[in-house]
Amino acid sequence: QLDRIENKIDNRLNKTWLSIADVTQTTGNSRSSILRAIALGELKSVKNKGKRMMRKSWIDRGITG
Repeated sequence: QLDRIENKIDNRLNKTWLSIADVTQTTGNSRSSILRAIALGELKSVKNKGKRMMRKSWIDRGITG
């Protein structure tokens, strides 16, 4: 059972595409801060069937500058 939990955690950390909820968990920024960064063009995102998604590399680049 512990292996199964570890696999779930690893899969979540190794995702290429992240939702806003994933970004808030990985960065510690609030949802409103992320949405503001998207609106200002500081953070790139795409809409996939109504859901905002961001590449992990875009977030790393957007946060570190």
